Amino acid sequence: MLDVLKRIVRGGVLTEPVPPAADAGAEIERLQAAVLEVLGRALCIRHVDAGSCNGCELEIHALNNPYYNLEGHGVRFVASPRHADLLLVTGPVSVNMEEALRRTHAATPDPKLVVAVGDCGACGGVFGESYASRGAVSRVIPVDVTVSGCPPAPLAILQGILAATRGRPAAVTR
Repeated sequence: MLDVLKRIVRGGVLTEPVPPAADAGAEIERLQAAVLEVLGRALCIRHVDAGSCNGCELEIHALNNPYYNLEGHGVRFVASPRHADLLLVTGPVSVNMEEALRRTHAATPDPKLVVAVGDCGACGGVFGESYASRGAVSRVIPVDVTVSGCPPAPLAILQGILAATRGRPAAVTR
């Protein structure tokens, strides 16, 4: 135990600083206002993991924690693409997930929005294109917004969702 404490004292704090609370609160309120303006109801998101390493999924799950509390602001994740307004796609599209992603996109009712999350979803990332990977999500289905980062911060994902609901094709960087 003493060795661990010595290493902590020598190394210092190794975590990232906590983002300012005002940034997240303002983004969430803008998202809620945009969702109500565009849809007039809650925004339903279907998350699709097209072959990622799960780094982006951890950041997406953080959006539902008490700090961001998307569910309390009218944004919720749904299990079926038939109930979704927005597809949140992570990872490079693997060959085995290509058809499933196309079917999920086809099952989502119009007007549908697609947000590609992470460097892998935006351009294929470190996996690129190969015999097992189709690369970027935009090579398989049309994408409205890309959120870069490996993995992107929850606030960047939130900004990407906000950009998609406003109808602005964009690339969000952290």
